[in-house]
Amino acid sequence: MEIKDLLKKDLMIMDLKAKTKMEASDEMIARLKEKKIVSDADVFKDLSIKREEKSSTGLGEGIAMTHAKTSVVNSPSVSNKGVDYDALDGEPVHIFFMIAASEGAHDLH
Repeated sequence: MEIKDLLKKDLMIMDLKAKTKMEASDEMIARLKEKKIVSDADVFKDLSIKREEKSSTGLGEGIAMTHAKTSVVNSPSVSNKGVDYDALDGEPVHIFFMIAASEGAHDLH
């Protein structure tokens, strides 16, 4: 599988309204739920929060890549303002990727 297979235009949010890390996550998860990428938004949110508690997925250079691997993911996907995301470099994040990977998809994400 190539990255172009995961980047779906209908999942991209070009006018993200979020002003906080949690709002950004909620907005992206809502889109994943709306497009039936995840079957349970609450489970996916809980697992992505738990992953974030281990280490920030705010990578630096304005990019965050929050993610979770769970059985509530129907198909893998990636979805795309500057918000404080606890990035490793302390800078605001302007580009968000949310990776939704099926449980057991070790290398796919």
